[in-house]
Amino acid sequence: MAVFDSFDPWDPAFVADPYPAYAELRARGRVLYYEPSDQWLVPHHADVSALLRDRRLGRTYVHRFTHEEFGRTPPPPEHEPFHTLNDHGMLDLEPPDHTRIRRLVSKAFTPRTVERLKPYVRSLAEELVGDLVAAGGGDLLTDVAEPLPVAVIAEMLGIPESDRAPLRPWSADICGMYELNPSEETAARAVRASLEFSEYLRTLIAARRKTPGDDLVSALIAAHDEDDRLTEQEMVSTCALLLNAGHEATVNTTVNGWWALFRDPAQLAALRADHSLVPTAVEELMRYDTPLQLFERWVLDEIEIDGTTIPRGAEVAMLFGSANHDPVVFTAPDRLDLARRDNPHISFSAGIHYCIGAPLARIELAASMTALLEHAPTLRPTAEPERTPNFVIRGLKGLAVEV
Repeated sequence: MAVFDSFDPWDPAFVADPYPAYAELRARGRVLYYEPSDQWLVPHHADVSALLRDRRLGRTYVHRFTHEEFGRTPPPPEHEPFHTLNDHGMLDLEPPDHTRIRRLVSKAFTPRTVERLKPYVRSLAEELVGDLVAAGGGDLLTDVAEPLPVAVIAEMLGIPESDRAPLRPWSADICGMYELNPSEETAARAVRASLEFSEYLRTLIAARRKTPGDDLVSALIAAHDEDDRLTEQEMVSTCALLLNAGHEATVNTTVNGWWALFRDPAQLAALRADHSLVPTAVEELMRYDTPLQLFERWVLDEIEIDGTTIPRGAEVAMLFGSANHDPVVFTAPDRLDLARRDNPHISFSAGIHYCIGAPLARIELAASMTALLEHAPTLRPTAEPERTPNFVIRGLKGLAVEV
């Protein structure tokens, strides 16, 4: 258990830089049981990639087992609003429900829809960066990183500008439940946010039923009226998932990425000198400081990894951050290389739960990076940022900059 002296998701020092601990885990083995969270840790890229595609694992188990049959305690009744919202979204469902919902969302979330958003994304990025430059600087998190993807997904869903202020706080409170062993205070905030967000979305859906628009909610309602349909709760949960997943990774990649660039002057200078590096830079920054460090799966049918049997009912924690720094896959993985071409990072997951919004996230990240390179070429930090205490969703509390 000595290896776990450095792997401690609740230790601020570990959260500040988990990558040395990941190297220790990879050296120790392909799968390791971690008692504090009652999970089997999987740190190697090949295993994480394979398990994401392995149908013996699932994001849920209730489609096959009761809680009792699976050897698990049901969630407390007071947490039910969170689970009702969370567990009906396609990220936490398995086939056939996942297949049905993803097919319907894919019809509304088409490449043409995403491509049509490009001018809006670019224009908004230019506007946000322009305001930052005019002010001489500010907080890159709250001035650019957050408002861009939140506005984009809200625009897609057809949420009016006047209603958008609570979206990010709701998302932050709900996502707190994805951390390991969340506290009762965290759970209470998530429950409250789930209730408020659900009520808002039901009102929005009712309004779109009366007056459809050119937005994703209206498209989902239209799909709902066909043979393959979404229940009301599935629609609410899908909209909430698209908002939460549609900006969390983008926000954190932006601030994590720029902080990494500020700490590597040579790579930042190369990027400023050659903006054609932006596409590979986006991929490399997602790999280098992974926004989602850990992704969980339930073991539905017994599996074996490197001679270790993991029984049905266990939980596997796939360490994305570790997999993205695996030297078997990435040359000099701890070096930031914005020109890296061979970059099979798994920051968008894989298999049936591969991120449906990945193309949009790439557009947003490239747009904000390009706008900052073009209009704020002297951008620099004014203070060392403070990390959020969260391990699973990795980010900063803010990033103070000046031009």
